[in-house]
Amino acid sequence: MNTVLEVHDLTKTYQLGSVPVEALRGVSFSVEEGDLVSILGPSGSGKSTLLNLIGALDRPTDGRLLINGVDVSKLSDNELADTRKNVGFVFQFFNLIPRLNARDNVELPLTIAGIPKKERKARTEEALKNVGLGDRMDHKSSELSGGERQRVAVARALITKPSFLLMDEPTGNLDSKTAQDMMDLVIDLNKSQNMTVIIVTHDKSISLRTRRTFSMTDGLISSDEVNGQ
Repeated sequence: MNTVLEVHDLTKTYQLGSVPVEALRGVSFSVEEGDLVSILGPSGSGKSTLLNLIGALDRPTDGRLLINGVDVSKLSDNELADTRKNVGFVFQFFNLIPRLNARDNVELPLTIAGIPKKERKARTEEALKNVGLGDRMDHKSSELSGGERQRVAVARALITKPSFLLMDEPTGNLDSKTAQDMMDLVIDLNKSQNMTVIIVTHDKSISLRTRRTFSMTDGLISSDEVNGQ
């Protein structure tokens, strides 16, 4: 089994004026291909900082972070952008383009990548069917429910065939039933497509549905628990 993410003694320090703030204080863990894990913690625990590093949006102050064996801390800006293509992002606020329909929102990354139109169309339709929106492709985001918009966001994240899906509070804007429906979808994608999923959340009910939970407190992993999933 391949290791898609390795984190070794990761630290991140920010300067708040003249005061150094240690957001991460030596975090270590790894994620295997096909795993379904959550990073659980309250606001201020360091999980958002860790998400930015895992997503190759920032570099650590010290330590090593490897995505598919590539150490992010040693990359140039252009190389970092290339590595970012291995990550499928799903955000709390969906980040869909309102004037575009579901099909066009999902297809956009392929259009930017210069993928031929026929292939774009086929991959987009398959992605939307995989998230249960085969009959909603031509609806604009304003015509979709919150749960449907999050499904569009998942389809868009998967369209580029990333090494892993990184979800930032993906149920934070959903009611409890829709949030559990979203987790049903994520678990199904993880099992049926062997998709590696990392969920950053403050919601313990969500984390309990993943196979493993890394709990964060004060910039450290305070526990690593295996769940029943």
